[in-house]
Order: sequence, then C-alpha cells, then structure tokens
Amino acid sequence: MAAEGEYESILCVKPDVNVYRIPPRASNRAYRAADWKLDSPDWSGRMRITAKGQMAIVKLEDKVSGELFAQAPITEYPGVSVETVSDSSRYFVLRIQDDSGRSAFIGVGFEDRGDAFDFNVSLQDHFKWVKQENEISKNAHLVDSGPKLDLGFKEGQTITLNIGQGRKKDKPRPLSSGGFGLLPPPPGGKIAPPPLSGPSNHNIVPQTGDTATACLLELDSSNSNTVVQSNASSDLWGDFSAPASSVPPSSRPENAGNWMQF
Repeated sequence: MAAEGEYESILCVKPDVNVYRIPPRASNRAYRAADWKLDSPDWSGRMRITAKGQMAIVKLEDKVSGELFAQAPITEYPGVSVETVSDSSRYFVLRIQDDSGRSAFIGVGFEDRGDAFDFNVSLQDHFKWVKQENEISKNAHLVDSGPKLDLGFKEGQTITLNIGQGRKKDKPRPLSSGGFGLLPPPPGGKIAPPPLSGPSNHNIVPQTGDTATACLLELDSSNSNTVVQSNASSDLWGDFSAPASSVPPSSRPENAGNWMQF
C-alpha cells in the first residue's frame, strides 16, 4: 500500500476509453470480448494511470469535468486486478474498488490499438521498476545484517610508527671496463699525440767550450749513420741516389755551432 507522504505521479493518459458490463465468469476459462455488447458501451470517458509509491491506480474520469467514475488499485501486473481477454488485444478486465472496499469486475476497451499498447507498457514499466527497487532494498538489508568488520583498537592495544628514518643510500654506479670512468672526447675534437719516448737519432752533446773538432766529429758520425739507414731501406733506387762519400764538402755544415743549436 502507498504511504500517506508519498507523491502521486502520472504514468499515462488516454482520452477515449469505453466501459462494458460483463457477465460473471462461469468457469476458469479466460474472458472473451465477443461476449460483451461492444456496439453499446455502458460508459465512455478518459483513463488516467497514476503511481503512488509501488502501487498503480487506473482511474476512469469524465472527459469534461474530470469527475471520478471508478478506480482500480493495482499492486501487481499481470494479476487479478488487470486481465487480458483471449480474443483481442484492445480489451481488458479491471477489478474496480470503492472506498469502502467493495469490488467489481468491468470490461474496458480502446478504439485505437496503439492506446491499448500504451496502457499495457505503462503498467509493465512501473512494476519492473518496483521489482528492481525491492531487489536493491533486499541486498542492502543483507549487507546490514551481515557481520561487521571491527577495525577499532582494542583496550590496551598500541601501534609503533617509525618516522624520520633515513633512506637507503644509493649504490655507486659501476665504472666502465677501463676502470677510469672518463667521458669520451667531444665529437670533432683533436687530441694531441703523446710525446715520443724512443731514443733519438741525434746525439745532443752539451757545449762544453772545448775544441770545435770534437763537435764536428760527433756530427759527422751521426750523418753517416743516417745515410746508411736510408740506403738500406731503398735498394731499388740505388742507381739514382748518390753515395754518402760523393757529397761535396761544401754541403756539409761549416759552422758547428749552428748544428749544436739544432
């Protein structure tokens, strides 16, 4: 039943509906519209379907004044409050009820088949919503009735929080395969060659200030060694090169001091 504080909403309104007085049903067989006097309806007016809570109410009202002719409270569909006939989709049987609780069965019919379809779908949608609401409330009740998880502290129970501890130090990154960890030179850069560590062909004799003869002998010996090495490495060109003994004395250094500086 609907509560007193719930509002009433309108589900469907049909301006043309006919009401028929139907004979009592003698057996359990379904109602048939052919047994009614379809050519001479007992009442004509409009139908308004409202919903209040989970209950739907079919109201038959006067077209002009809106005065209530009869109403049929419906608590489930399909059910005994609204039944279809076996020989047509435009006619239904309603169980109307007055304020004192007395009830009676009447036949209603629509001239348009679309109006009958809207009447049927309006009731189906409403009670589909009612079913969903009942399932939601049932599931919520099961959750509330289940055991609740107690996450509170028991008497005398304490916890310890470690705040401010240092983070773990990052491990040093491994060095490269060479072990130096140096970055590669920039692209396009030039690297100076390392200094020569091998022995020099020239023997540098410190200037002692003695005689110039010793210096000339020392230079003469270095030149002779150089000529011999070049002749040994270029045997194929021996015919075109001059021996070291054929070099005229004028090409030799005159001043020993200049060779000492070099």
